[in-house]
Amino acid sequence: MTKDLLDYFRQKQKDYTTETVFDTQCPFCSVQCTMQLVEERVVGRNRYKVLAKDNPTSNGRLCMKGLCAHQHALHPERLQFPLLKKNGRFVRVSWEEALSFIRDRFTAIQTAFGNDAVGVYGGGSLTNEEAYLLGKFARVALKTKYIDYNGRYCMSAAAAAMNATFGIDRGLTNKLSEIPHARCILLAGTNIAECQPTIMPYFRQAKKNGAFIIVIDPRETATSELADLHIKVKPGTDAALVNGMLAVILAEGYVDEAFVKERTEGYEELKKHIEHIQLDDIAAMTGVAKEIIAFAARQYALAPAGMIFTARGVEQQTNGYMTVRNFLNLALVTGKIGKIGCGYGAVTGQGNGQGGREHGQKADQLPGYRSIENQAHRQYIASVWGVPEEELPRKGVSAYEMMQKVAAGEIKAMIMMGSNPVVSSPNAGFVERALKTLQCFVVVDLFLSETAELADVVLPTSSYLEDEGTMTNLEGRVTWRPASRKRLGEVKHDWEILCELAKVLGKGEYFSFSSAEEIFDELRVASRGGLADYYGITYERLRRERVYWPCPSLEHPGTARLFEHSFAHHDGKARLAVVENKYEKEEPTEHYPLYVTTGRVLAHYLSGTQTRRSPTLASRQIEAVMEIHPNTAKKYKIENNALVKIETKRGAAVVRSKYSYKIREDTVFVPFHWSGIQNINQITDDRLDPYCKMPGFKICAARIRSVVDLEKN
Repeated sequence: MTKDLLDYFRQKQKDYTTETVFDTQCPFCSVQCTMQLVEERVVGRNRYKVLAKDNPTSNGRLCMKGLCAHQHALHPERLQFPLLKKNGRFVRVSWEEALSFIRDRFTAIQTAFGNDAVGVYGGGSLTNEEAYLLGKFARVALKTKYIDYNGRYCMSAAAAAMNATFGIDRGLTNKLSEIPHARCILLAGTNIAECQPTIMPYFRQAKKNGAFIIVIDPRETATSELADLHIKVKPGTDAALVNGMLAVILAEGYVDEAFVKERTEGYEELKKHIEHIQLDDIAAMTGVAKEIIAFAARQYALAPAGMIFTARGVEQQTNGYMTVRNFLNLALVTGKIGKIGCGYGAVTGQGNGQGGREHGQKADQLPGYRSIENQAHRQYIASVWGVPEEELPRKGVSAYEMMQKVAAGEIKAMIMMGSNPVVSSPNAGFVERALKTLQCFVVVDLFLSETAELADVVLPTSSYLEDEGTMTNLEGRVTWRPASRKRLGEVKHDWEILCELAKVLGKGEYFSFSSAEEIFDELRVASRGGLADYYGITYERLRRERVYWPCPSLEHPGTARLFEHSFAHHDGKARLAVVENKYEKEEPTEHYPLYVTTGRVLAHYLSGTQTRRSPTLASRQIEAVMEIHPNTAKKYKIENNALVKIETKRGAAVVRSKYSYKIREDTVFVPFHWSGIQNINQITDDRLDPYCKMPGFKICAARIRSVVDLEKN
């Protein structure tokens, strides 16, 4: 082909090419990276490319999940029409029929059994507007006390610990950009390199600046590769490890006495407790040499600036709340809080795990992080909503406890929005059996997920490319997500669905919104004066900048660093806490001799509903694998790449083995992104932390057996 002819065809292709650009944000993790989707239509075919956009959190970076997010949003399995189950099969129905069915069933159930017979289950990926509206819908349209969300499984331990210690809960007390100023960084139970990879450069820069990085994790990860010291702690003993570090700090005089005296309460009680701690006992309990414990304590205590980050590895335990409180003790006794390069961060997992719990999805909360049991808080929110205070329900129960109430027959109907608990809940088999007993089950989702399969009605919702709204990232920055792509079929936004449901239930006057911005303006007023005060944040402002809360007025710059002068308790002081070394947890036995722990992998997100529908991401890891030390594998006659049955008291899962010298010999690791027989949450512990009701996902006693050997027998 001649050059002239080639140029001719290229020009013709250009003539028949149209390009549309969509500004948006990644729908996955809590960093909330900004990006553009470029959609090109070339001679009747579509092709897509993703471009990173600069922002002050990730500085123009994207990870593989962000680059591939559009693949699930454009997937042919996207739901486009309401579905109603008839004779055991889903059939397409009109919105009118679907909404009428829900109205009739919910009304009949509440008339017969009371308002609390209907439950509401939300999600940590909803926008702030939709999380706010879901809480209002539960309490005003349904008048039920039973509402909670899947963020209970994500941030509840850290959130409760921060509230108790500081008087306020925000993911990070400092800006991410302060990380390079720290001289010691402690990363406990967090694998940022795979879960929030676009913020790893902050940690690499800190290391380049001379920071000493300590990673506490039973297994070696992409994050621990950055560490100067990796502590392979025995699962479930993180709180004891911190007690050992505190013992060294107190004994060797590294306490910031002036800070402790002026800005904390409870030091004398903590001191008496720590004086009885013996490093030999801690070493035996944690599997970490006492010299290593002492060395880590000195590195952190002597550093002029230091930061601590925790995540699900230490939080998803039945003492996750107290474990986080002990890490906060560590920051407080050394005075490493409220200053540049000094603070604490709970690395949020879900895209809006932070904002999702601030404005009413949690069982005990009203907008602005107000308490549903506080009379003044109730009166204020009732005045904003225009309802009598006495009509607002009281506190409900946590997400997993709602499932228990479903199983017990107390909750007889449920609406679920943006969650897939059949995969994500502990003891998932129990959850599936419970949901099957509901008299009416409504699911709002992008796909016919494992949970949606059980529903009576499935309502199709819009994706991140189509649904405008705000999110609050792991720093506490409120971000605006534009969304201009046309919705598919008869898809509606979550907030539109709630407004239409409220209307058919006779409560439309309280839900007469025509845009996400209108909802946000009401949210601003509802949050005004609360701990999570968004009043000074507007859409107009967010289109120009990302704003930290609290932001109480339009002139306020937003609060980037918390606790510079005081904490949020009434006396301005933080609370130190006595944390015991031992607590009730599932210990290995002769029958179940190994620990099994769970987590994420880089290519996938949460229950995998979205990422398993991305061809690029799914191909990176097509199945769940069990990381096992070769010595452990030899002991239990497990070949590499063999199918293995993992069993606990609650059930079994079957996954493929993968030899790894990077994990403790008493522990195996399995990611939780897969369903069916590979669903590791079929075996995880459903016992709950008594303070925050976080399930004990991360520590289960298990046994493993080769599937081949089982078949032979």
